[in-house]
Amino acid sequence: MTRTWTPRRAILHAEDSAGTSGLSRLVLLHGFTQTCRSWDGLIRALGDEPSICRVDAPGHGRSPLLDDDLSGVAHAVVESAGEGVYVGYSMGARILLHAALGSTTMHGLVLIGGTPGIEDERERADRRESDRLLAERIVESGVEVFLEWWLRQPLFAGLTPTVDDLAERRLNTVEGLTSSLRRCGVGEQTPLWDRLSNIDVPVLVMAGSRDTKFDAIGRRMAEAIGTNARFESVPNAGHAAHLERPDAVASILREWLD
Repeated sequence: MTRTWTPRRAILHAEDSAGTSGLSRLVLLHGFTQTCRSWDGLIRALGDEPSICRVDAPGHGRSPLLDDDLSGVAHAVVESAGEGVYVGYSMGARILLHAALGSTTMHGLVLIGGTPGIEDERERADRRESDRLLAERIVESGVEVFLEWWLRQPLFAGLTPTVDDLAERRLNTVEGLTSSLRRCGVGEQTPLWDRLSNIDVPVLVMAGSRDTKFDAIGRRMAEAIGTNARFESVPNAGHAAHLERPDAVASILREWLD
């Protein structure tokens, strides 16, 4: 089946594709510098059964900038996408954690390489400064040069972006990426560790087996959420597990949904 995508009338750019079965509708939210179409590899691996909605985060792809914090952005994502099992990667996972604490349309939550935030106030301030310098780098270098640098970081050592994914990332703008850092950066995130037990939908937490930092965070996060959460390690994958090992991530996700 070749999927067809229909744009939704919404605050953010969101696209729907109907599936062939009654499986749970999935809503996909990408990470920093990506777009909704960065999920294409995972979508192919999932096959034609699930209905899918893919969303461009504020300041990314075809979505507008939003002058709002993570909670406001989370509300806009849910308003734009509607009901379903939400799947978020990195920045997307952080946004969806906020959504899970206030949404009545989220039926389940899947977090890939996400964090509830930095607990130590000094470390959080250091991260805000780091994100400020990152925004300056984007302004000075432009999107294309910044992406070359960004994807050479050790965090993405196991990732070889496809031609299509790189083309999608280049659609992002200086204004959009810097706005995202200033509004949705990790340093701006109010830590949610003490609220995780309030999440009352089923949760699947994933991290690449080679992503030791987020593997540890993911295991701790699943434990803090409680009995309705489960952690799964994605074999031979780094931080961008869904891009590096889409078949493995799809298999874990399908088994959890069943």
